[in-house]
Amino acid sequence: MDLQGVYTALVTPFRDGKVDYKAFEELLERQIAGKVAGVVPVGTTGESPTLSPEEHIQVIARTVEIVNGRCQVIAGSGANSTEEAVHLTREAKAAGADASLQVTPYYNKPTQEGIYRHFSTIAEKTQLPVVLYNVPGRAGVPIAIETVARLAANPLMVAVKEAGGSVDRVSAIKEVCDITVLSGDDSLTLPMMSVGASGIISVASNIIPGELSEMVALALKGDFAAAAGFHRKYYALFRDLFIESNPIPVKAAMALRGEIACEYRLPLCELSASHQELLSATLKKCGLL
Repeated sequence: MDLQGVYTALVTPFRDGKVDYKAFEELLERQIAGKVAGVVPVGTTGESPTLSPEEHIQVIARTVEIVNGRCQVIAGSGANSTEEAVHLTREAKAAGADASLQVTPYYNKPTQEGIYRHFSTIAEKTQLPVVLYNVPGRAGVPIAIETVARLAANPLMVAVKEAGGSVDRVSAIKEVCDITVLSGDDSLTLPMMSVGASGIISVASNIIPGELSEMVALALKGDFAAAAGFHRKYYALFRDLFIESNPIPVKAAMALRGEIACEYRLPLCELSASHQELLSATLKKCGLL
């Protein structure tokens, strides 16, 4: 499975406590118009921890239905329970997803052997391509380079999303195995691509899918000078979409632009007043408000 380009980690819009599928469809159509390579429903940015299992599966199914083959769909179907991840991934496959995004099991802090068995079991029992998701800041443990190499021997392990803030990890992974690496941090997209990453699973592309698609396309062609122009223009956005826990700022930004309601599910809540003011100023600076 070829993975390169921009993959949008979709927000899940809410209205009056329920998933707002009208706003969600409009968001997906903007992604298609922006020529993203794919979309990632119900990952961290999609607030998967607060969706019910039924909602989780329905959002994936609706994504596949709306996209209708116009881009790839990588379903967020990870969990800290292997059994639950297998169930969600089977449902994602049945819905027509092209691959699954599998987060490192969080809170229970498994050993590297446990991590290896977790991902291997999901792949074996579902036969759906897996994008590994290394995010030690949320999971509590990293996927060790050696574990990535072990997993990469399985052809169903098609990529790894690197969201640990380390550009060096890209080189270390590429040194020991042949697996696609995707940046998990918008501000590190170009640095990671300069040493071998093939694209980005992006938060910012919820807002600027076309601009990020163009930036990454330039980098894939080796034109980093032109790509850096986009990076400089939108760096403040990349930075300030993480002034509070993702996806609080990106949903606030989209609400300021009139694209979704500014609604979350506890324990997430609205952006602080001072950060709302800062984010508004950043959007104006970037020509997005």
